[in-house]
Amino acid sequence: MTNALPVTLGDVREAAARLKGVAHRTPVLRSRTLDALAGAEVFLKCENFQRVGAFKFRGAYNAISRLSPAQLVKGIAAYSSGNHAQAVALAARELGSTAVILMPEDTPKSKMEATAGYGAEIVTYDRYNGDRVAIGEALAADRGLALIPPYEHPHVIAGQGTAALELIEEVGELDALLAPIGGGGLMAGSSTAAKGLRPAMRVIGVEPEAGDDTKRSLSAGERVSIPVPRTIADGQAADIPGELTFSINKRLVDEIVLVSDDEIREAMRMAFERLKIVIEPSGATPLAALLAGRLERVPPRIGLIVSGGNIDAHRFAELCAA
Repeated sequence: MTNALPVTLGDVREAAARLKGVAHRTPVLRSRTLDALAGAEVFLKCENFQRVGAFKFRGAYNAISRLSPAQLVKGIAAYSSGNHAQAVALAARELGSTAVILMPEDTPKSKMEATAGYGAEIVTYDRYNGDRVAIGEALAADRGLALIPPYEHPHVIAGQGTAALELIEEVGELDALLAPIGGGGLMAGSSTAAKGLRPAMRVIGVEPEAGDDTKRSLSAGERVSIPVPRTIADGQAADIPGELTFSINKRLVDEIVLVSDDEIREAMRMAFERLKIVIEPSGATPLAALLAGRLERVPPRIGLIVSGGNIDAHRFAELCAA
């Protein structure tokens, strides 16, 4: 079928089976205070409690676990400045392989140390003058490594969708699902799971105002490139949607809403003070959209994917005090 999607609900279910007992089945948090503020029943799928502190472990492990024994012996390559780097490093270690991660030379020291702590070799590049995809592909080819990109891969997308699958299996009917959009892998997987299980559910992506490449692309009907955005939501600082992810999201995502950096900070503060959880800026964007009234109509039951909590104490305090 020419109109078949590249990732299906069956793919997400298969990924869930591979991840069982390896990835954490993260908690779904409820709060009467949040329900009152939102005017709805809100269910937070807390991927900040996932291994490596973010949803990225799901996709990395699902993709790497499908490699042949011979390829695992040769090793894995990836490019990332944060959560995907750590996820690939840990997944490779869990599966008896090795990882080489291409990271920007100005990556925060804490992220490099965390990635190295999982056993990965780190190779750096200049993010302002280098093309990470081209450098990463050349690195993988030169060393005979399997390249696992952060979102442009069907097994990565299927793995990311298991977070939404777990949420819907646990709480049942939801009227809407909100998730962050950066490169689009989490949303592509989430929308595949959501629409596969509940076709009438509204799927809403959330982007920072400065990084509205997916919103513009959906309006145009094709991928639109923007200048690299400057936003505190660094995990969503994409300049163009992924080609594979956009092919899914343009068919399954109902709406994109935007939030400001100040609204993200307020959501982080609220989550810390009232819900007692730490969320990184990108992970806080769905909550920010809900609290800031960015939805035209608030449906009765809403699920939110809290995508991660990887932020050091100094940066967290700096943002929340701003």
